[in-house]
Amino acid sequence: MNAYADKGLTLEAFERGDIDAAEFDHGAHVYAAWLFLDSDPVSGAERFVGALKRLTRKLGVPGKYHDTITRFYLAVINERMHGTGDTGWAAFERSNPDLFAAEDNVLFRYYSRERLGSDAARQTFLLPDRVAAA
Repeated sequence: MNAYADKGLTLEAFERGDIDAAEFDHGAHVYAAWLFLDSDPVSGAERFVGALKRLTRKLGVPGKYHDTITRFYLAVINERMHGTGDTGWAAFERSNPDLFAAEDNVLFRYYSRERLGSDAARQTFLLPDRVAAA
């Protein structure tokens, strides 16, 4: 198993909003997205978005939901899941440290902080305003 699964983070628990908010850090977000995309790459992304929005409402923090960040991560996670021969969460986590890093995070290679800080980026997906370095 893994630390997130050991703490009870499953598709079902996430969809019910039955998770410990104090334990739901950035890595847990990535893991939950991975679970949804692993279950169904086509509908998993929209199921994750719906569950995350419900969770933020349930926790009384609907303003924490950020559409651009959420959908960007879903796209990158999905691409990387299907672009390698790695299988399973442990291999995915090991192969993608830039999805978890506080510095040199993949998000900031594509987006400026100003763009991500906009109300428009919170409410709807915005395309990147940077070109990622190779």
